[in-house]
Amino acid sequence: MDAARALSTIVIGAVVGFLGGLFGKGGSALATPLLHATGVPGFAAVASPLPATIPSALAAARRYRDLDLIDGQLLAWTVAAGVPATLVGSLGSQLVGGDALVLITELVLIVLGLRIMLGRGDPDERTDDAVAPWRFAAVAIGAGLGAGLLANAGGFLLAPLFVTVLHRPLKVAFGTSLAAASVLALPGTLAHALLGHIDWTLTALFAAASIPLASLGARVALRTRTERLARAYGTFLVATSVALIIVAR
Repeated sequence: MDAARALSTIVIGAVVGFLGGLFGKGGSALATPLLHATGVPGFAAVASPLPATIPSALAAARRYRDLDLIDGQLLAWTVAAGVPATLVGSLGSQLVGGDALVLITELVLIVLGLRIMLGRGDPDERTDDAVAPWRFAAVAIGAGLGAGLLANAGGFLLAPLFVTVLHRPLKVAFGTSLAAASVLALPGTLAHALLGHIDWTLTALFAAASIPLASLGARVALRTRTERLARAYGTFLVATSVALIIVAR
């Protein structure tokens, strides 16, 4: 890997790590198009950020755990239902049109982002302790399938679904999403490693930048007023999704 490619990987890792910690997502979904834009081949751009997602998401999740902002029941449901769904999604990824799936996902994120951005009331007070177990499972399966089909950790879908469908407080949604994403990244990492898709040098550079910046992003989020964070998060989802749709066209 030449010096320019290495530097761009470090910069992308830092940006993605910080945004992942700030907005409760692993970051691989955002890393892939950025790495590909710098000339990283397709499979390497998809697969190489995944191993780095695990420690970076854990580093950020630790900040939330220290403040008791991880929902244990929701995490258990997400892992139990999400990991098998991720495996199914990975196996089915070759049967589904990738471009159409990415477009649908981005459109869903635009809707979820608008709901969060325009939501009413204090996002830290929105909770529903009586959520039916099937709703936990449905969210986990949906996010797991999306993670498998799109070869990422699923955090890009988990946090907004936790807020809009399960009515979890925003910072609890972020913390739980990060913890879950670190687990959901494992099946994809193993599959791509066995297939030889991972550029481990790229992974190491990406991880070196993303892990400390993910922790910093989480610290900033926890110190930010929830209403302001919700508006920023909704805007980020909408803006990122629109930008990726435009770039893909």
